[in-house]
Amino acid sequence: MRAEDREKFAKRTLSHARADQTEVAIYAENAALTRFTHQDVHQNVASQDVVVSVRAIVDGRTGVASANRTDDASIADLVARATELARLAPRDPALPELPAGGPTTAPAGAYASATAEAGADLRAQICDTYFRIAERDGLWCAGYAKTIASGVTVANTNGALASYDGTFAGTNVKMNAADSTGFAEACAADVGSIDATAVGETAARKARETRAPRSVEPGAWTVILEAPAFAELLSYISDHFSAQAYDEGSSFCTGGLGTALLGDNVTIREDYAHPLVLGMPFDFEGAPTERLALVENGIVRSVVTDSYWAHKLDMPNTGHALPAPNAYGPQPRAIVVSPGSRTTEELIASTERGLLVSRLWYVRTVDQRKAIVTGMTRDGTYLIENGRLAGGVRNMRFNHSIVEALKRCEFGLDLHRSSNEHYSVVTPAIKIEGFTFSSGTEF
Repeated sequence: MRAEDREKFAKRTLSHARADQTEVAIYAENAALTRFTHQDVHQNVASQDVVVSVRAIVDGRTGVASANRTDDASIADLVARATELARLAPRDPALPELPAGGPTTAPAGAYASATAEAGADLRAQICDTYFRIAERDGLWCAGYAKTIASGVTVANTNGALASYDGTFAGTNVKMNAADSTGFAEACAADVGSIDATAVGETAARKARETRAPRSVEPGAWTVILEAPAFAELLSYISDHFSAQAYDEGSSFCTGGLGTALLGDNVTIREDYAHPLVLGMPFDFEGAPTERLALVENGIVRSVVTDSYWAHKLDMPNTGHALPAPNAYGPQPRAIVVSPGSRTTEELIASTERGLLVSRLWYVRTVDQRKAIVTGMTRDGTYLIENGRLAGGVRNMRFNHSIVEALKRCEFGLDLHRSSNEHYSVVTPAIKIEGFTFSSGTEF
């Protein structure tokens, strides 16, 4: 459904509104996924859907209902159900007016026709590239290739009206040897910009280079986390920059706005328009999204808000609402970490003894306020000796505070976007001193 059609549909939906305030959000998506293992595509799925969500507010009470039927009778019933739910809900005296919206402009290149029109044959070609590399090197591989075209329109009875169309293409591959693995990934708005050969070769090289991994002692290590590993780690503090977490005390930032809480080389921005993101310029209430510094030279500068938390905390609305209803409050959608001045290779060369980590998994929070997490290395962990990679290391479990890590770190030069169902983060590699590993493994 095109933006102009969604906007007409949104206005038609609002014509049924009888509540004090009504919001309609329309989500259109055409998504396809090709998944493979052992050099064989075993899953090829595609879905196309339009979902309409209506939020009604009656005397400070909120009701939300959604459906994917778009005929007039169904839409009238949907609005009526949301309104009735609002009348039955508890009253929230802090509930503000819905945002009136404002002008927004999508970043150039956010929508790529090549991605929107991609078929199973194109995704199969990406997979076949990996198959050829795996067979050449005596490996087997698993992973996926996906393409998504989506559109969002938000409108309300206070005058907000905003639309965005974007595309996303993503792929990853894990190359498997007898006792080692290697991982690589890529994602972009334009599927044509993904170099599947480079992705496959990187994963295969890691699997080859880390064969016959040795065990090393746990403890405090100098580590270099490549961008995919750092992105996974960083995703566990993105919610700390929510005004709700800040106010409720579950954020390391709580009480620390304007205070240096991280290293003076750490700058973290929220930037939907970054060239590696090209995201939505408004939030799920139709309010324009601000590009802002969350941390600047180690000083916490901002938390993100939506209309509710901006009103409650007497802060500006930064336009970071999630779809209603949600229990998480406003959230950053496109965290970008500013790079350093040295390449990953130069970070390795400057390390006398340490570990290079390609990827993390099974990460879980140990202490939310202190941002302590635990997890494991995966798919390419190297020993560094005298500034050189010295072979593979058996995977290890870590237990460390992300905040403490960001107090004594150095960033790499090259930025990389990592994205999955839970986060989209742009990061360089990071070198961390004193990163704590609590135990080793047999694999």
